Amino acid sequence: MSRQNYIFTSESVSEGHPDKVCDRISDEVVDLFLSKDAQARVACETLVTTDRIVLAGEVRCAGKVEDDEIEARVRAAVRDIGYEQEGFHWETASVSNYLHDQSTDIAAGVDAGTGSYTEEGAGDQGIMFGYATNETPDLMPAPIQYSHEILSRMAKLRKDDRSLGLEPDAKSQVTLVYENGLPVRAGSVVISTQHHEGLSPADIREIVRPIVLDVLPEGWMCDEQDFYVNPTGNFVIGGPVGDSGLTGRKIIVDTYGGAAPHGGGAFSGKDPTKVDRSAAYASRYLAKNVVAAGLADRCTIQLSYAIGVAKPLSVYLDLHGTEKCDAAKLELALPEIMDLSPRGIRETLGLNRPIYARTAAYGHFGRQPDNQGGFSWERTDLVESIRQFAG
Repeated sequence: MSRQNYIFTSESVSEGHPDKVCDRISDEVVDLFLSKDAQARVACETLVTTDRIVLAGEVRCAGKVEDDEIEARVRAAVRDIGYEQEGFHWETASVSNYLHDQSTDIAAGVDAGTGSYTEEGAGDQGIMFGYATNETPDLMPAPIQYSHEILSRMAKLRKDDRSLGLEPDAKSQVTLVYENGLPVRAGSVVISTQHHEGLSPADIREIVRPIVLDVLPEGWMCDEQDFYVNPTGNFVIGGPVGDSGLTGRKIIVDTYGGAAPHGGGAFSGKDPTKVDRSAAYASRYLAKNVVAAGLADRCTIQLSYAIGVAKPLSVYLDLHGTEKCDAAKLELALPEIMDLSPRGIRETLGLNRPIYARTAAYGHFGRQPDNQGGFSWERTDLVESIRQFAG
């Protein structure tokens, strides 16, 4: 039987963290190509360092995408994040573009009607996990959800009031105390944020403390000695000047903060034929609907695929001993509830759209679906179907 009393920690990083700058740029590239061709293929990696942005990867697109369009999109993303500092400025950083045409061998395995299969196959082999828990209204683990929300609100405050002296690079970390399997209070909170010269940790504490108080449920705030703000003191040099960044290095931040397994594949920079992305969204969609249907308090779903093969090789369900239905029966029903082929996932969730740049920071899950089709995997429109199959 699982432990009921414990402490658990998750961290988040802001949109200005070097790795997240890369995720945002890579997803901007995905969106640009999908805006030209809904069937575009993109695998874009980004590196950032002092005064330099480098793109690499492979693409295929029926529409024409000019190099200057890509560069303009990259600079606009960096400007929106807020980088206008010496050593990394949206207007003056060099942009090197090494994107090239997609491998014909990969294309043959993925495209419908080519290669050894007549159905559109997965873009790669791999395993993907989805998870949901009823400990927050968005059915996310509380530590990662609160960590994201703190930084999201800090970013809004920073952009609304530049005079505060906050800069884009930031991290948060929330440790929660669990009793009887549910979070009851914060054991500690850590906030580190880049700032203008002259601001002290005490100054920043005064800025961010009200945000933390507002994000955490009433009465959950940790003791003051356990609230750490810029614990190293100065954090003036930050972003790609202080540390290089790469696409796909924050996969736990992007998902469940360590509260659930991860298959290892990153999301950003990949079009939705890549099951690293689309099947992770599908498994979250199913897991969230299982919990929303009241059939379990927690749900983990694993899917596995082979490159060029349409159907998943395996579907695994774990309700962690919280089930209120026949788990084995529900597991068998999942492929009947949703078409889990790459094409089926994309069509069900409407993934062939330029909706990805806004997923790049503050988590791919636990977000509200928007009216442009973004975060469709957060819908709970399968609840009735799941209840019927669960019988």
